Amino acid sequence: MRIAILGATSQIAQDLILSFSKYKDYDFSLFGRNVALLQKWINSESLSDKYQVQKYSEFDNHQKYDVIINFVGIGDPAKAQKMGNDIFKITEQYDDMALEYLKQHKKTKYIFLSSGAVYGGNYQEPIDKDTVAKIDINNLKSTDWYMLAKLYAEAKHRSLTDLSIVDVRVFNYFSHTQDMSARFLITDIVRALKNKEVFNTSSGDIIRDFITPPDFYNLIQSIIDYDSINTALDCYTKSPVAKFDLLSELKSKFGLMYEIGKSIDTINATGEKINFFSKNIKARDLGYRPSLSSLDLVVNEIYKILSLTENE
Repeated sequence: MRIAILGATSQIAQDLILSFSKYKDYDFSLFGRNVALLQKWINSESLSDKYQVQKYSEFDNHQKYDVIINFVGIGDPAKAQKMGNDIFKITEQYDDMALEYLKQHKKTKYIFLSSGAVYGGNYQEPIDKDTVAKIDINNLKSTDWYMLAKLYAEAKHRSLTDLSIVDVRVFNYFSHTQDMSARFLITDIVRALKNKEVFNTSSGDIIRDFITPPDFYNLIQSIIDYDSINTALDCYTKSPVAKFDLLSELKSKFGLMYEIGKSIDTINATGEKINFFSKNIKARDLGYRPSLSSLDLVVNEIYKILSLTENE
């Protein structure tokens, strides 16, 4: 099997590549804007003999791919804020590149990384199979750009009913390999742990469902193994975790120190979300079975982070 990965410099893509290298003998073509950086990473992981690094200009209809996975997008809220409305152009450019290929190779499967943000609203309640997307069309804000770019791509995909396209909506992703300087709740917590600092948080509780590399790989492999289908799937684990349950567990296991304040400055490129997780387990129909709860998955990744820190 031959797989093309677009946006292969993103951390979630590289985690998936490493998972594939452990369990499958697939041929990969890895595409990224910074080819030198991507080649350096491939060399560091001793994968240069198996995986081919290519420029986007080398992606064309003459190459044969069984699967295309598109990771092009934003992984850091601070970067998303800086990008602004360019997210529309970037999302469409690489999505259209994949779609043009599919129109010539209709047996190829296309996996597009979307976001739980497509549902919009303030997430007062968790997402389920009956949730309707909410857009305040008369009062659009810059925090809506990312959601709208992904929503537009999904709508276009559903219209192409004869093509095999699966949009994977990522709500929360966490890995021991990701950039810990990024501004997410979980990375802020990890920095406090590593630096032995007090983590400051607001009094409001929120609920998240952090998928990590093992279960993300299981989900993607389930899509690859399944028949051709045109649909969207929400990422999920065995169960989500509330912020204060997470903090309590990390205090117990790792000695996390935290304080509760009235208001904490945060960066949120897609708006505030209280229950940012999904109870829509449609991926089960494709054979996906999550291995652990969100809490257990996060703890496993933090163990790896702190072990690496001790060995530095």
